Amino acid sequence: MDALICLILLPNKLGNLKSLTTFHISYCKSLISLLYELNNLTSLTTFHINCCKCLSSLPNKLGNFISLTTLKIWRYSSLTSLPNDLNNLTSFTTFDINGYKSLTSLPNEFSNLTSSTTFDINGCKSLISLPNNLDKFTSLTTFDINGCKSLISLPNELNNLKSLTTLNISGYLSLTSLPNELRNLTSLTTLNISRCSSLISLPNELGNLISLSFFNIRGCSSLTSSPKEMINQIFKRYLSK
Repeated sequence: MDALICLILLPNKLGNLKSLTTFHISYCKSLISLLYELNNLTSLTTFHINCCKCLSSLPNKLGNFISLTTLKIWRYSSLTSLPNDLNNLTSFTTFDINGYKSLTSLPNEFSNLTSSTTFDINGCKSLISLPNNLDKFTSLTTFDINGCKSLISLPNELNNLKSLTTLNISGYLSLTSLPNELRNLTSLTTLNISRCSSLISLPNELGNLISLSFFNIRGCSSLTSSPKEMINQIFKRYLSK
Protein backbone atom coordinates (compact mmCIF):
# COMPACT_ATOMS: atom_id res chain seq x y z
CA MET A 1 0.00 0.00 0.00
CA ASP A 2 1.30 3.46 -0.91
CA ALA A 3 2.75 5.14 2.19
CA LEU A 4 1.76 8.57 0.90
CA ILE A 5 -1.88 7.56 0.75
CA CYS A 6 -1.70 6.25 4.34
CA LEU A 7 0.02 9.33 5.80
CA ILE A 8 -2.32 11.06 8.28
CA LEU A 9 0.05 13.36 10.18
CA LEU A 10 3.50 14.81 9.54
CA PRO A 11 6.44 14.10 11.90
CA ASN A 12 6.58 16.59 14.79
CA LYS A 13 10.29 17.23 14.30
CA LEU A 14 9.77 18.53 10.78
CA GLY A 15 9.54 22.00 12.28
CA ASN A 16 13.17 21.72 13.43
CA LEU A 17 14.51 21.75 9.86
CA LYS A 18 15.35 25.45 9.94
CA SER A 19 17.39 25.28 6.71
CA LEU A 20 14.65 23.59 4.67
CA THR A 21 13.95 25.55 1.48
CA THR A 22 11.37 23.38 -0.33
CA PHE A 23 8.21 21.86 1.15
CA HIS A 24 6.33 19.69 -1.35
CA ILE A 25 3.59 17.19 -0.52
CA SER A 26 1.61 15.38 -3.22
CA TYR A 27 -1.20 12.81 -3.13
CA CYS A 28 -1.28 12.43 0.68
CA LYS A 29 -4.98 11.70 0.47
CA SER A 30 -5.37 10.85 4.17
CA LEU A 31 -3.40 13.79 5.55
CA ILE A 32 -5.75 15.75 7.82
CA SER A 33 -3.60 18.62 9.11
CA LEU A 34 -0.29 20.42 8.87
CA LEU A 35 1.92 20.97 11.88
CA TYR A 36 1.89 24.26 13.75
CA GLU A 37 5.68 23.79 13.94
CA LEU A 38 5.90 24.40 10.18
CA ASN A 39 5.75 28.09 11.06
CA ASN A 40 9.39 27.75 12.19
CA LEU A 41 10.59 27.03 8.63
CA THR A 42 11.67 30.60 7.95
CA SER A 43 14.15 29.58 5.20
CA LEU A 44 11.39 28.07 3.09
CA THR A 45 11.28 29.43 -0.48
CA THR A 46 8.81 26.98 -2.07
CA PHE A 47 5.57 25.71 -0.51
CA HIS A 48 3.66 23.26 -2.73
CA ILE A 49 0.70 21.08 -1.78
CA ASN A 50 -0.95 18.88 -4.39
CA CYS A 51 -4.01 16.58 -4.09
CA CYS A 52 -4.27 16.41 -0.29
CA LYS A 53 -8.05 16.32 -0.33
CA CYS A 54 -8.61 15.82 3.43
CA LEU A 55 -6.66 18.90 4.50
CA SER A 56 -9.04 21.55 5.76
CA SER A 57 -6.60 24.38 6.44
CA LEU A 58 -3.17 25.82 5.73
CA PRO A 59 -0.71 26.86 8.46
CA ASN A 60 -2.20 29.83 10.35
CA LYS A 61 1.08 31.71 10.17
CA LEU A 62 1.92 31.18 6.52
CA GLY A 63 3.06 34.80 6.55
CA ASN A 64 5.98 33.74 8.79
CA PHE A 65 7.66 32.17 5.74
CA ILE A 66 9.44 35.44 5.06
CA SER A 67 11.74 33.90 2.41
CA LEU A 68 8.89 32.30 0.46
CA THR A 69 8.94 33.03 -3.27
CA THR A 70 6.59 30.34 -4.61
CA LEU A 71 3.20 29.25 -3.28
CA LYS A 72 1.43 26.46 -5.18
CA ILE A 73 -1.77 24.88 -3.92
CA TRP A 74 -3.30 22.39 -6.35
CA ARG A 75 -6.53 20.39 -6.16
CA TYR A 76 -7.22 21.27 -2.55
CA SER A 77 -10.98 20.70 -2.53
CA SER A 78 -11.71 21.09 1.21
CA LEU A 79 -10.34 24.59 1.77
CA THR A 80 -12.60 27.63 1.60
CA SER A 81 -10.10 30.42 2.31
CA LEU A 82 -6.45 31.45 2.37
CA PRO A 83 -4.60 32.89 5.38
CA ASN A 84 -4.90 36.66 5.74
CA ASP A 85 -1.21 37.14 6.50
CA LEU A 86 -0.02 36.39 2.95
CA ASN A 87 0.63 40.12 2.73
CA ASN A 88 3.79 39.55 4.80
CA LEU A 89 5.42 37.55 1.99
CA THR A 90 7.38 40.41 0.50
CA SER A 91 9.73 38.08 -1.45
CA PHE A 92 6.80 36.38 -3.16
CA THR A 93 7.10 35.91 -6.96
CA THR A 94 4.67 33.08 -7.88
CA PHE A 95 1.08 32.66 -6.70
CA ASP A 96 -0.46 29.51 -8.21
CA ILE A 97 -3.85 28.19 -7.05
CA ASN A 98 -5.35 25.24 -8.95
CA GLY A 99 -8.53 23.23 -8.36
CA TYR A 100 -9.43 25.00 -5.12
CA LYS A 101 -13.13 24.22 -5.69
CA SER A 102 -14.58 25.64 -2.45
CA LEU A 103 -12.59 28.88 -2.43
CA THR A 104 -14.97 31.86 -2.64
CA SER A 105 -12.58 34.79 -2.23
CA LEU A 106 -8.94 35.79 -1.95
CA PRO A 107 -7.44 37.92 0.83
CA ASN A 108 -7.69 41.64 0.09
CA GLU A 109 -4.44 42.33 1.91
CA PHE A 110 -2.08 41.83 -1.02
CA SER A 111 -0.61 45.33 -1.09
CA ASN A 112 2.94 44.30 -0.10
CA LEU A 113 3.38 41.62 -2.77
CA THR A 114 5.18 43.97 -5.11
CA SER A 115 7.74 41.32 -6.16
CA SER A 116 5.12 38.94 -7.56
CA THR A 117 5.58 38.16 -11.24
CA THR A 118 3.04 35.34 -11.77
CA PHE A 119 -0.60 35.25 -10.63
CA ASP A 120 -2.26 32.01 -11.74
CA ILE A 121 -5.73 30.85 -10.65
CA ASN A 122 -7.15 27.72 -12.26
CA GLY A 123 -10.33 25.73 -11.60
CA CYS A 124 -11.55 27.71 -8.58
CA LYS A 125 -15.20 27.23 -9.50
CA SER A 126 -16.69 29.00 -6.47
CA LEU A 127 -14.48 32.09 -6.60
CA ILE A 128 -16.75 35.14 -6.93
CA SER A 129 -14.27 38.01 -6.69
CA LEU A 130 -10.62 38.99 -7.02
CA PRO A 131 -8.71 41.34 -4.70
CA ASN A 132 -9.33 45.06 -5.21
CA ASN A 133 -5.67 45.99 -4.91
CA LEU A 134 -4.12 43.96 -7.72
CA ASP A 135 -2.57 47.19 -8.95
CA LYS A 136 -0.05 46.80 -6.11
CA PHE A 137 1.48 43.87 -8.03
CA THR A 138 3.76 46.26 -9.86
CA SER A 139 6.17 43.52 -11.03
CA LEU A 140 3.47 41.19 -12.36
CA THR A 141 4.22 39.85 -15.86
CA THR A 142 1.72 36.95 -16.12
CA PHE A 143 -1.95 37.03 -15.10
CA ASP A 144 -3.77 33.77 -15.81
CA ILE A 145 -7.38 32.96 -14.86
CA ASN A 146 -8.83 29.67 -16.06
CA GLY A 147 -12.05 27.85 -15.18
CA CYS A 148 -13.30 30.27 -12.51
CA LYS A 149 -16.86 30.12 -13.78
CA SER A 150 -18.45 32.15 -10.95
CA LEU A 151 -16.41 35.29 -11.65
CA ILE A 152 -18.41 37.89 -13.58
CA SER A 153 -15.87 40.62 -14.28
CA LEU A 154 -12.20 41.50 -14.44
CA PRO A 155 -10.86 43.88 -11.79
CA ASN A 156 -10.45 47.47 -13.03
CA GLU A 157 -7.05 47.55 -11.36
CA LEU A 158 -5.68 45.31 -14.11
CA ASN A 159 -5.10 48.34 -16.31
CA ASN A 160 -2.42 49.60 -13.89
CA LEU A 161 -0.21 46.54 -14.30
CA LYS A 162 2.35 48.24 -16.50
CA SER A 163 4.77 45.28 -16.47
CA LEU A 164 2.16 42.73 -17.58
CA THR A 165 3.22 40.84 -20.71
CA THR A 166 0.79 37.87 -20.70
CA LEU A 167 -2.96 37.91 -20.01
CA ASN A 168 -4.82 34.60 -20.24
CA ILE A 169 -8.58 34.48 -19.65
CA SER A 170 -10.24 31.09 -20.10
CA GLY A 171 -13.45 29.44 -18.89
CA TYR A 172 -14.75 32.74 -17.51
CA LEU A 173 -18.34 31.72 -18.23
CA SER A 174 -20.13 34.80 -16.85
CA LEU A 175 -17.84 37.43 -18.35
CA THR A 176 -19.79 39.63 -20.81
CA SER A 177 -17.22 42.31 -21.63
CA LEU A 178 -13.63 43.42 -21.16
CA PRO A 179 -12.75 46.79 -19.63
CA ASN A 180 -11.71 49.49 -22.11
CA GLU A 181 -8.88 50.36 -19.74
CA LEU A 182 -6.97 47.26 -20.84
CA ARG A 183 -5.60 49.49 -23.58
CA ASN A 184 -3.22 50.86 -20.95
CA LEU A 185 -1.32 47.56 -20.80
CA THR A 186 1.41 48.83 -23.07
CA SER A 187 3.82 45.97 -22.25
CA LEU A 188 1.31 43.24 -23.11
CA THR A 189 2.64 40.86 -25.76
CA THR A 190 0.20 37.94 -25.39
CA LEU A 191 -3.60 38.11 -25.04
CA ASN A 192 -5.44 34.80 -24.95
CA ILE A 193 -9.24 34.65 -24.50
CA SER A 194 -11.00 31.28 -24.69
CA ARG A 195 -14.19 29.54 -23.53
CA CYS A 196 -15.83 32.77 -22.37
CA SER A 197 -19.27 31.78 -23.61
CA SER A 198 -21.06 34.96 -22.41
CA LEU A 199 -18.57 37.41 -23.89
CA ILE A 200 -20.51 39.64 -26.31
CA SER A 201 -17.94 42.10 -27.58
CA LEU A 202 -14.33 43.21 -27.42
CA PRO A 203 -13.31 46.85 -27.02
CA ASN A 204 -11.72 48.37 -30.12
CA GLU A 205 -9.34 50.12 -27.74
CA LEU A 206 -7.42 46.86 -27.53
CA GLY A 207 -5.92 47.90 -30.85
CA ASN A 208 -3.82 50.36 -28.86
CA LEU A 209 -1.82 47.54 -27.27
CA ILE A 210 1.39 48.60 -28.95
CA SER A 211 3.47 45.59 -27.84
CA LEU A 212 0.90 42.90 -28.68
CA SER A 213 2.38 40.13 -30.84
CA PHE A 214 0.03 37.21 -30.10
CA PHE A 215 -3.78 37.49 -29.95
CA ASN A 216 -5.95 34.38 -29.67
CA ILE A 217 -9.71 34.19 -29.22
CA ARG A 218 -11.73 30.98 -29.45
CA GLY A 219 -14.77 29.29 -27.97
CA CYS A 220 -16.54 32.60 -27.30
CA SER A 221 -19.88 31.59 -28.80
CA SER A 222 -21.80 34.77 -27.87
CA LEU A 223 -19.39 37.14 -29.56
CA THR A 224 -21.59 39.08 -31.99
CA SER A 225 -18.93 40.79 -34.07
CA SER A 226 -15.24 40.64 -34.74
CA PRO A 227 -13.14 43.53 -33.42
CA LYS A 228 -12.39 44.82 -36.94
CA GLU A 229 -11.00 48.17 -35.87
CA MET A 230 -8.73 46.49 -33.36
CA ILE A 231 -7.43 43.99 -35.92
CA ASN A 232 -6.88 46.76 -38.48
CA GLN A 233 -4.89 48.82 -36.00
CA ILE A 234 -2.64 45.88 -35.17
CA PHE A 235 -2.23 44.98 -38.85
CA LYS A 236 -1.29 48.54 -39.83
CA ARG A 237 1.22 48.72 -37.03
CA TYR A 238 3.01 45.60 -38.26
CA LEU A 239 2.97 46.78 -41.87
CA SER A 240 4.71 49.97 -40.82
CA LYS A 241 7.60 48.11 -39.20
